[in-house]
Amino acid sequence: MHSNLNEIIFFTAFLLFVAMMLTVDLGIFQKKHHALGFREALYWTGVWVSVSVGFYLLIRYHGNLIHGINTLPELQQRIDLYHHPIRIAGLGFEEAINLYNRNLSLEYITGYLIEYSLSVDNIFVIVMIFLSFRIEPKNFKRILFWGILGAVMMRFLFIFAASALIQRFAWFLYLFGVMLVIIGGKMAWDFLSGDQDEQINTEKHPVVKFISRYLKVLPDEHEERFLVRRGGIWMVTPLFIVLIVIEFSDVLFAVDSVPAVFSVTRDPFIVFFSNIFAILGLRSLFFLVMDVMNRFRYLKLGLAILLLFIGLKMLVHDLFEISTPVSLIAISMILFISIMASLLHNSIQKKRP
Repeated sequence: MHSNLNEIIFFTAFLLFVAMMLTVDLGIFQKKHHALGFREALYWTGVWVSVSVGFYLLIRYHGNLIHGINTLPELQQRIDLYHHPIRIAGLGFEEAINLYNRNLSLEYITGYLIEYSLSVDNIFVIVMIFLSFRIEPKNFKRILFWGILGAVMMRFLFIFAASALIQRFAWFLYLFGVMLVIIGGKMAWDFLSGDQDEQINTEKHPVVKFISRYLKVLPDEHEERFLVRRGGIWMVTPLFIVLIVIEFSDVLFAVDSVPAVFSVTRDPFIVFFSNIFAILGLRSLFFLVMDVMNRFRYLKLGLAILLLFIGLKMLVHDLFEISTPVSLIAISMILFISIMASLLHNSIQKKRP
């Protein structure tokens, strides 16, 4: 009971912190909506990465507070429940807690790195949505605010439901692994074959067809509003349709990103924290990526290899366990090599006559 109370208190405090940061970052009280410039986007990206690293330090030294662990039996119970790859036999309580917190913080930062890097691919999709629907840049921020808010709520449901399924049915982890290998393989094939056409048919998109069938749609953006009352009838604007399309794409995105983090940790709180910090930094990262998206040619291939690695890791975890530090190093190297290969390609292209 004490453990559950601690989880409720910690989780409530985290959600309050998220609400406060959303207010500051996305400017809920700011009437003027504008597209972030490169410097402002870079600044806010730095702020969110710093906050995420700060949370890593909190877990590193006080991670046991999440579940209210105060005794060795309680600690062992959590290790067994979430299959943490550590052994505390023969250790005193302080040593065991230090080992547990260190592993927990590594699981969090590895999950955050996975989620944040995969967010880049999601941003490519959001850019294509905005371009396809011809949304004005001044409205990007408003749509992203509500999109991120919806994503936070959906991730909560998705992550804790997935955690319950994994704990009840161990084979779900293998299902996630197969799914990630298939998705990663398709991404790699599309890149190598040159089939990367992500243009969106705004008339045939399933979300657009569904909304058009059941709701009245106003044919213009109408001053940054989602709903407009005309002749006593509430009508949705194209901004509302784009918002729902983005939420729909985030659901599809979560299908590969959330299982990817479960490859690192089965603790749903750590999966949720890493996901939410990556999502909250999505708006500033969006404007940053928009400016440099054409400079990283091989990043998509790197993300495909990343998903393949994570999927295979989940499939062989019973035969060959890859530790959290090794996973962190492997994931970092995949991303680093893909970025460096992109920069090298750009340098060679510039030197060509």
